[in-house]
Amino acid sequence: MKPLADSIAGVSWPKLDGLKPSSFGMVLLLSLVNAATAISSLDPAAVRAAADYSARHRGVSFLAIQNGRTLLEQNAKMPHKIYSGTKAFWDLAALAAAADGLISLDDRVAETITNWRSDPRKAQVTIRQLLDFDSGLEPEFFLHETQSGDRDATAIRGRMVAEPGSAFIYGPAALQVFHQVWKEKLRGDSPTHYLERRVLHRLGLGSQRYLADRTGNPLLATGWILTAKQWAKMGQVVLNKGAPVISAKSLEQCWRGTTANRAFSLGWWNNRAAPNGREFDFEQMLIPKWQNQDWRDACLCRDAPSDLVACIGSEGQRLYVIPSLQLILVRHGDGGSFSDAHFLRLLLGRQRPWSLASRGASARYGAWDSFYCSDMVARPMALGQMPVSKSPLSSAPRHLH
Repeated sequence: MKPLADSIAGVSWPKLDGLKPSSFGMVLLLSLVNAATAISSLDPAAVRAAADYSARHRGVSFLAIQNGRTLLEQNAKMPHKIYSGTKAFWDLAALAAAADGLISLDDRVAETITNWRSDPRKAQVTIRQLLDFDSGLEPEFFLHETQSGDRDATAIRGRMVAEPGSAFIYGPAALQVFHQVWKEKLRGDSPTHYLERRVLHRLGLGSQRYLADRTGNPLLATGWILTAKQWAKMGQVVLNKGAPVISAKSLEQCWRGTTANRAFSLGWWNNRAAPNGREFDFEQMLIPKWQNQDWRDACLCRDAPSDLVACIGSEGQRLYVIPSLQLILVRHGDGGSFSDAHFLRLLLGRQRPWSLASRGASARYGAWDSFYCSDMVARPMALGQMPVSKSPLSSAPRHLH
């Protein structure tokens, strides 16, 4: 058999007006490259199957957008709590503030919060570690309560329970410390006003539900209520590589992960470990106390693209973005046994609607979906309350708000 190069060399190319054989070859090559890199459209039947699965598991709204075109929309204009989806907006504002030279994410917190200088571990904490939840600060979930006196001051007094950078400790305290640092850096302006002017206005969004404490400090961990269409605007920022808020280089910091948890940075969860990672339910992993969580090689779905990123909120709130597919998907829910991996396989046409074989049962926590979830997340959570999981594995409160 002749080598492919020899076969191509022996081809008698047709003559085209204005094109030499070499030019035609270049046009053909470019056409082949474009065809290979074209974004494949999702199968409408697969999108419908994913939406049906979502609805069966207490989904209340659904929005799928690909290449700027709405594939399927269900109750997409209905406002709904996004719980921890709130975090990514504040983190986007933090990245904007860093781009504007107002803060540096790698500055030490003790440079601003001076009483942290006397604590050997607090003195080493950076602003970035606060936002990535690997500062070592205790989580202090009671700060979610709407009647808190001064969340920022309480968080600043919090204990260090791990060395900075060594453990993923997801909770509101770290974000409230960041709020105080940012407030002092702005010198007169408020983080909330900066967020609205620098981020929300550019996204076509207005003032949000901040759940301020008695001194006026907003709760950065949770609280916002958005429609699916409104939340999708954050997904568009990802597809636009940061525009119209920050640069692509700034946004890329959200996908780095950390030594403590490579699947999380700056309010976003990633699927970088796919296809060989440990697939399990991230929302369920956050139920045990931080010491009992295991984030090694974590991925949301082994069969989803590795560039998948997501904002995850309690009760099944999801914003998924897959840049390689130019896809934004928003799902609101009211609890229920929702599985990210199963949902994504249905969406991508990689699992039959009735098949449960690849729901992640081989992963350590993948089988929880059908057994424990209905007790854990079946009821809508009232803000200010901290429901306790009925899982026999943990009595810790849920904290994805």
